[in-house]
Amino acid sequence: MHLFALSVFERKDPTARSTRKQDEGGRTIKHLRALAAFMLALTTGVPSGFAQQPAGRDKAASDLPAAPAPILTEPLNLRQTARDFSQPSGRLLNNPFKAYLPTTVAKANFVNSVRFNDLVKDGKIYLSLSDAIALAIENNYDIAISRYNLDIADTDLLRARAGSVLRGVNTAIVTGTQGGSTSTLATGGGPGGTSGGSGGAGSGSSGLVLTTNGVGPIPAALDPALAGTIQLERSSTPEISIFQPAASTNTNQYNFTYSQGFIPGTTLAVAWNNSRVTTTSFNAYSPEFNTSFRATVTQPLLQGAGIWVNRRFVYQALNDRRITDSAFRQQLLYTVNQVETIYWGLVSAYEDVQAKERALAQSTKLDQDNRKQLAVGTLAPLDVVNSDSAVAADKQALISAQNSLNYQQQIIKQAIARNLNDPALEVAAVIPTDRVNLDVLPEESEPVEQLVKEAFSRRPELEQAYLQIKNNEITLHGARNALLPTLNIYGFYSANGVGGSPNTNCHFGSTSCAATTTTGYSDVLNDLVNSSAPDKGVGFTLQIPIRNRTAQADQARSLLEYRQSELRIEQLYTQIRMQVVNAQFAIANDRAQVRAAIAAQDYAQQSLDAEIKKLHLGASTTANVLLQERNLATASDNLIAANAAYAKDRAGLYQVLANTLQHYNINLDDAAAGVVNSAPVVPGLTPAKPGNEPTTTPPNGQ
Repeated sequence: MHLFALSVFERKDPTARSTRKQDEGGRTIKHLRALAAFMLALTTGVPSGFAQQPAGRDKAASDLPAAPAPILTEPLNLRQTARDFSQPSGRLLNNPFKAYLPTTVAKANFVNSVRFNDLVKDGKIYLSLSDAIALAIENNYDIAISRYNLDIADTDLLRARAGSVLRGVNTAIVTGTQGGSTSTLATGGGPGGTSGGSGGAGSGSSGLVLTTNGVGPIPAALDPALAGTIQLERSSTPEISIFQPAASTNTNQYNFTYSQGFIPGTTLAVAWNNSRVTTTSFNAYSPEFNTSFRATVTQPLLQGAGIWVNRRFVYQALNDRRITDSAFRQQLLYTVNQVETIYWGLVSAYEDVQAKERALAQSTKLDQDNRKQLAVGTLAPLDVVNSDSAVAADKQALISAQNSLNYQQQIIKQAIARNLNDPALEVAAVIPTDRVNLDVLPEESEPVEQLVKEAFSRRPELEQAYLQIKNNEITLHGARNALLPTLNIYGFYSANGVGGSPNTNCHFGSTSCAATTTTGYSDVLNDLVNSSAPDKGVGFTLQIPIRNRTAQADQARSLLEYRQSELRIEQLYTQIRMQVVNAQFAIANDRAQVRAAIAAQDYAQQSLDAEIKKLHLGASTTANVLLQERNLATASDNLIAANAAYAKDRAGLYQVLANTLQHYNINLDDAAAGVVNSAPVVPGLTPAKPGNEPTTTPPNGQ
């Protein structure tokens, strides 16, 4: 490491007095203006490859295969309140002291939204899919936790505007809600931050290494800093010799500094020192006033020079803010799909209880008829035992279905409510009022390539990867700038002033060593600006790291990570294409499966009816009737499962295409605020058929 310094100085005796004309008192301002103009010329005049690294220069991107760029999440800068954490708390002129007070954030809400009150009737919650989605947007903890990331990202933008490094934002999906397993492409880590892997290694999501964000020269602090020191000192010294008699000295010091950085990398440091000394020693003045002023301006010419390299954290923070918006949209897509899956699971459990009640009613009626025939001697006892066994099996199946329904009701409650201890909610049964129909979706008739393009333009994972690539390019330029040596030019201007009253204690015998004139503090201050005792100069500092291995490693690593990210984004395109193809095929297969299950149930019902008629005519047996009942129960179970799979896969198709919010008319601003002003509209539904609501009370005898 070598350090070179070149300075040009001009000094004069600080105690000298001048009789210059009054117009010479403005030299200080002229010197400072000339110095500022010189620094500005250097900043704007250095080659662009050194002072500034624009994003379009020496682009490092590979020739990626052609693919549509994702559409950025709209609206941008989502917030849960009107407060903008990217702005400082207090304005400098209106309330300068507010900047030094802690901020406040409203307490988290743990109360269920008032929408629940409209759904509870006779102690039951009659829940449509639209209501379930609206309640989840307002109450679901996963979405509520994710909302805070929006404001957290704003705080990073505030830090970046002050010249500070970023703390990073989170893009991971919150998956604390139980039930309704769904899938989404993995994200996590977050731009500007990394997660810890084994051995302390930094790691990102999906096997990516993300460790070089923020490398490069650290920008100067753009917020001005004012410091001051006031010291009052009282000292006494013993007599050492006739030239150093005992003395008492009172020293008051008032020193102030001001520092600030600017976007081009320029730094300004100003120091103003003052002291007042009264002494019985051999000083010329007592009291003596000392004041000095020094302003230093430093401008990097190589490393850390230029507007772009010093604003790169702001550009990254803006990208991170957009990434956070996208991550919140992804969270919303994930949770809405999860709630749909839970809802259709509840519908399946509800219909399963109804089917099990019908099966129990049929087996019970058959058992009763058998007992009547046994009483009159027209039926063997073994047939009664067989029907008794069927009744017991149906009762056990009903109890199992009722327990499953109870659990599914609890699952959907924890997905759409915040406080499960609410007495009205805790005991209320949830009655799903919607069923899925077999209408053909517009997406099923569109060509696969058209759906793939739509998914490419809407998927939040691609949007985040695209913005992360932009951040990686910014990191590359910062790492490239850090390879340069440090070459700074600096200039300074300073002045000193001394004065006071003649010290009557300053004499050797009959000879006085006191000052001959009396000057006040105002005269001393005037010496700072009249160029009577200037100290000025310019200089260069050069620092060359021999071999420069650290910067080389960071630059190489950032480029390798960038190439890795390029491959990852292309892998995302491939994964999304396969997901779209699979989702479109799945929904078509599911519809065919539902139609087949309907036909199978109709056949099983007719077969059972025919077998019962044969039994009444004496042409069949109890065993045959029970067999047909089992076939009908199996067909009913298959139809319930087919309907659930069809409904879930249809919702999954919307999630894969990332157009759930548009299809359901979900407003992102409302979702960010946690208040749904317009209920979602879910297409492809039909009201549930009127019928007896299943009971969760176990059958008699159990």
